[in-house]
Amino acid sequence: MKNYTITVNGNVYDVTVEEGAGSGAPVARPAAPVAPRAAAPAAPKAAAPSAGAGATKVEVGAAGKVVRIDTTVGQAVKKGDAVLTIESMKMEIPVAAPADGTVASIDVAVGDAVEAGKVVATLN
Repeated sequence: MKNYTITVNGNVYDVTVEEGAGSGAPVARPAAPVAPRAAAPAAPKAAAPSAGAGATKVEVGAAGKVVRIDTTVGQAVKKGDAVLTIESMKMEIPVAAPADGTVASIDVAVGDAVEAGKVVATLN
């Protein structure tokens, strides 16, 4: 018999899992009613600069999760320099500057999920 705490759509449940009679399959039974808990606070995000602050858009080539911001606003970059890094399919993929310029905005934070084609930064 094992006890678990499970969150479903923001509702928290304490459950006990034990072997079912005859079938050998686990059966979940509520251990006790639990008052709903507030969801854990989200990690604070960086101040969101105005989207599209620069003329050149830096777009993600594949869906993934932002794991590292490699530049800062105001930093000069050359074409091909990594602006940020995403993780997709257990690989770290640098998102490169499409042209020389200065980073005008970074529109994502570490931990954000991004879709292919999303503008994640802009350059001037």
